[in-house]
Amino acid sequence: MRIGIDISQITYEKTGVSDYLKNLVQSLTKIDKKNEYVLFFSSLRRNFPTNVLASTVNQNSNIRIKTFRFPPTVLDLLWNKLHVLPIERLIGNVDIFITSDWTEPPSKGNKATILYDLVIFKRPQETVKKIIDVQKRKLKWVKKESKVIFCISQATKKDAIEILGIQESKLRVIYPGA
Repeated sequence: MRIGIDISQITYEKTGVSDYLKNLVQSLTKIDKKNEYVLFFSSLRRNFPTNVLASTVNQNSNIRIKTFRFPPTVLDLLWNKLHVLPIERLIGNVDIFITSDWTEPPSKGNKATILYDLVIFKRPQETVKKIIDVQKRKLKWVKKESKVIFCISQATKKDAIEILGIQESKLRVIYPGA
């Protein structure tokens, strides 16, 4: 199986999202030598942090990294607003694509996403309006297209059911560090 993962947020070191993604990739590729992993990374100003996943990538011939220089605002427009340009056009065919924090590209394969929290709904006054708008656009596509939604806690799972109206059968809790 060919598994794609958006790791664009991994450059923001010392954040929960970055740590979760790094640990997810390291753990998956440590225990799974059968599947191929394609890691999608895009940032206009940041370079791929080779030091963050260096040992993981060097020890695994089943990992490919695809880096791009698209600014987040362009990906938000293409993927969250217009919902065009399937991820396969950039990284090749995948059986499953796992999205993370900012964008939700269309995909010909199955999709899963990681849901960290729903603070944009619970405490919108504590969040920048631009971030709220981006997240709401992304979550609209997540609800429609993701077969599985990984929540980082039972509280996030509960919020996904109560706030977003997502069916419990689509939600799986995978704790950080597990």
